[in-house]
Amino acid sequence: MNDFLSPDYWSQRYENQQHGWDLGQISPPIKAYIDQLTNKDLKILIPGCGSGHEGSYLWKEGFKQVNMLDFSPHPLEMFKKNHPDFPENQIHCEDFFQHEELYDLIIEQTLFCAIDPSLRSKYGEKVATLLKPGGKLIGLLFNRSFEVGPPFGGNQEEYENYFSAHFSITGFEACHNSITPRSGSELFIKFIK
Repeated sequence: MNDFLSPDYWSQRYENQQHGWDLGQISPPIKAYIDQLTNKDLKILIPGCGSGHEGSYLWKEGFKQVNMLDFSPHPLEMFKKNHPDFPENQIHCEDFFQHEELYDLIIEQTLFCAIDPSLRSKYGEKVATLLKPGGKLIGLLFNRSFEVGPPFGGNQEEYENYFSAHFSITGFEACHNSITPRSGSELFIKFIK
């Protein structure tokens, strides 16, 4: 098993401040999507949430059914420390592929690019089992390749292979509002179960 598939690998990256994926804030394309949501009762999952900037923003905006999931305890402990009012039963320290619940919305930020590419089909299946009928998967995927991962990149054609059996693909758009280092290399996705 590759080191990056273990919680210890990711905890060590956080402890050593080696978390270049962490923007220190909510990702602008995801913020723009959240800002147009009107139903604050949506049950939302953020898998591979890391430091939880998306969850923090949703919570402050009045979404009270936000669920944070990461299999590394380190970022979750920091999130709890920084958000003492956030319900502990909505913070899940477990493997995404073992999680069992149903959601209206799943937000993909950096989990898909961090898992072994051999697990991508399994990811597509798992997301589908976690969403209610009509539920949505939205978020960001890299539209580029990397020499070594994680992160692991890809392209729209490849991604469609993982998701088209489970979802109506309503959006694959080049992000116009990515942070500067990721400009031109992110796709915003919107899939409906």
